[in-house]
Amino acid sequence: MITLSNLKPPRGVKKNRKRIGRGIGSGTGKTSGKGQKGQKSRSGGNPHPWFEGGQMPLYRRLPKRGFTNIFRKEYEVVNVGQLAGITGVDPVTPAVLKEKGLIKKADAVKILGNGDLPAGMNVEAHKFSRSAMEKIEKSGGKAKII
Repeated sequence: MITLSNLKPPRGVKKNRKRIGRGIGSGTGKTSGKGQKGQKSRSGGNPHPWFEGGQMPLYRRLPKRGFTNIFRKEYEVVNVGQLAGITGVDPVTPAVLKEKGLIKKADAVKILGNGDLPAGMNVEAHKFSRSAMEKIEKSGGKAKII
């Protein structure tokens, strides 16, 4: 009878691992299959993957252009149409938007004007696009910059 305790893999499937550095008779003794001398035979001896044998590496051959502004402010974007789903909250702040799952962090939020806002809503955010501000005020609400 076959049970879990006496199951065996089919014949020829299970391979023994290669035990290197275990004497001359093993076939992988002495140098452990690494050949003679040289960088790759040493412990930890392999150049990094992008090493090109002393040739000028690609990342140094390519031209560098522009720069990265380290003071750039990243805004999380919410459209006016997405605000329509929020009801019973006044005013709509970044904390409320985070709670509803529209943004991940409440650090800096920009409201854009895509979509329609049915009812008047007071919205507080760090930035508004011109069209978003017009749509919020047109629907009877207020757009306040924090």
